[in-house]
Amino acid sequence: MSLPLVLQNLRLPVIGAPLFIISNPDMALAQCKAGVVGSFPALNARPPALLDEWLHCMTEELAAWDRVHPDRPSAPFAVNQIVHGTNSRLEQDLALCVKWKVPLVITSLGARPEVNDAVHSYGGLVLHDVINNRFARKAVEKGADGLILVAAGAGGHAGALSPFALVQEVRAWFDGPIALSGAIATGAAVLAAQAMGADLGYIGSAFIATEEANASRAYKQGIVDGSADDIIYSNLFTGVHGNYLRASIVAAGLDPANLPTSDASAMDFASASKAWRDIWGSGQGIGAVDAVVSIGDLVDRLEREYHAAAAALAAKTTQPNRRFQT
Repeated sequence: MSLPLVLQNLRLPVIGAPLFIISNPDMALAQCKAGVVGSFPALNARPPALLDEWLHCMTEELAAWDRVHPDRPSAPFAVNQIVHGTNSRLEQDLALCVKWKVPLVITSLGARPEVNDAVHSYGGLVLHDVINNRFARKAVEKGADGLILVAAGAGGHAGALSPFALVQEVRAWFDGPIALSGAIATGAAVLAAQAMGADLGYIGSAFIATEEANASRAYKQGIVDGSADDIIYSNLFTGVHGNYLRASIVAAGLDPANLPTSDASAMDFASASKAWRDIWGSGQGIGAVDAVVSIGDLVDRLEREYHAAAAALAAKTTQPNRRFQT
């Protein structure tokens, strides 16, 4: 199956993941103008009425960009909706997405047919994030158009399955759009995701260390300084397992090697007050991040790496393997 039209003309097959607190219109606009899907969580707009302003801004600014830069059209943008019982804003936020005809809606922590129907009512596309094959089947049965497979190594809420296993199992029955999340921070990793059977790479942590990101300097530097060994997998902070930077856990006075456990009842999307606001989510791919740069520069790097990896792979696969020659 070919990709839906809205995802066919990207500069790179990349979706910038919606990052709690960090992603906002400035960041998403920079991603879209650079040619990759930009996104933000609806819940980042506080108070709730601010979401209307954000969607107005995204719609108008991208239309203006496309008029001035017909040779470099913007990528579509996405809004993340938390489809969980504790999100009392869902109905209101979803109505605003319908009002502004948001091209892509990313749903998380639950799959509900009425949410998908609302997005489909104006021709929008729903991508649902899942951590295993069972959840993937449920999401598609309830009307999701595509899937974001959140594999081991992804930043923030993440699964524990190898991306090889997860993509393989889902692709065996699903021919719709798949984005892969999990330690993707280079253009070569985006190409590898496609080689496994995904259509797009889903990148979060690398975008934290950018000038446009709404993150503290310390957080951005933590991404630059960190590596895969600095990532801790825990469900303490939200009730759902996720990956976090060790340094931020230590700074909170906790022992990363002896964290207590929590459960899903700890989730609370109704309040702007977060007990663990200074615990920094991060994926295992941050070893590829060596400086804080602009989003434009980051996408330039990803593009160079993607094409270099494609050329190198083509050379390897077209050269005869002498071990098998007679």
